[in-house]
Amino acid sequence: MKALTWHGKRDVRVEDVPDPMIKEPTDAIIKVTTTAICGSDLHLYEVLGPFLGQGDVLGHEPMGVVEEVGAEVAHIKPGDRVVIPFNISCGRCRMCEMKLYAQCETTQVREYGTGAALLGYTKLYGQVPGGQAEYLRVPQAHFGPIKVPDGPPDERFVYLSDVLPTSWQAVDYACIPDGGSVTVFGLGPIGQMSARIAKHLGYRVIGVDGVPERLEMARRHGVEILDSSATPNVPEAVRELTGGRGTDSVIDAVGMEAHGSPVAKMAQTVTGLLPDAVAAPLMTNAGVDRLAALYQAIDTVRRGGTISISGVYGGAADPMPMLKMFDKGITLRMGQAHVKRWIDDLMPLVTDDSDPLGVMDLATHRLPLAEAPHGYEIFQKKQDGAIKVLLTP
Repeated sequence: MKALTWHGKRDVRVEDVPDPMIKEPTDAIIKVTTTAICGSDLHLYEVLGPFLGQGDVLGHEPMGVVEEVGAEVAHIKPGDRVVIPFNISCGRCRMCEMKLYAQCETTQVREYGTGAALLGYTKLYGQVPGGQAEYLRVPQAHFGPIKVPDGPPDERFVYLSDVLPTSWQAVDYACIPDGGSVTVFGLGPIGQMSARIAKHLGYRVIGVDGVPERLEMARRHGVEILDSSATPNVPEAVRELTGGRGTDSVIDAVGMEAHGSPVAKMAQTVTGLLPDAVAAPLMTNAGVDRLAALYQAIDTVRRGGTISISGVYGGAADPMPMLKMFDKGITLRMGQAHVKRWIDDLMPLVTDDSDPLGVMDLATHRLPLAEAPHGYEIFQKKQDGAIKVLLTP
């Protein structure tokens, strides 16, 4: 089959790889019909090379049609249309019983001290072949796959794999009070949907980004916007809009993205050029990402407010402004999305023909799998108005 594989910094290729096979009775094989490029895939493209192997298949936002199931898989069958969560969870362990599916004890990658294994996302999370491919082996398929109805286009459902649950969790973790307000830093796919979900739930939303296309997309969905490229002091600007207090909550949907942060860009570039044996411990122990967006979030949120982090941070020892956080009485919540925890909230919205979250207005590019390297390039460089790229195998 054809699949997108990693070969080095900014070097991804579509090439022939072996077809996946059932290995465990809890496996399933799906024929992928749509798969997406995630913002966190750009970290693999740009920064996290020390934890990848030549030929690793990328991608963790797939959906498709079931081809084959293992002996212990009963809730789906060949021919079913399914979305595959990006985290691999068993549904049976103590963490899963608590609906903390991203911490599944069955698939935790104990070698690296990390949580549940993820599709297509480095040795840190199990080195499981991903979904930017024609076919996908789905581990723990007795629990993970999400059945969706036939008929509507894939675009209505594919975001249930990651974007929508991550965004819903970001809003839930933000603990916005009734009638309250939230600032969303970063208007990529997660920031866009976090802003729309918060707006849908009745909150005041201020979105912050410096990319014109992202700002325009948020604006047409009713979000107040601040152009960070033209606003010298974003936290002060938010305070001016909120009676001097700041918003009740902040969602950091940026993470370690280097755009607009020269120090982070330099650190990430230097790390990306180091030999893996040197770069891996540096990433693990020293932390290479400067926390520009998080610092702004801490400055922006009102006293006693909550910051919800959905953006991925790659360093393990970045400095935190603890004095300011303590003085302001800030609550901080974060983590990988527990995908299946939020599906019951989201399914009625994606099956609603009125499209209340605007899922049909998120993808800016729809490309065949063969053009995936181009998709990565324009997404990473923010070229051609790229906000979300969908691939069709």
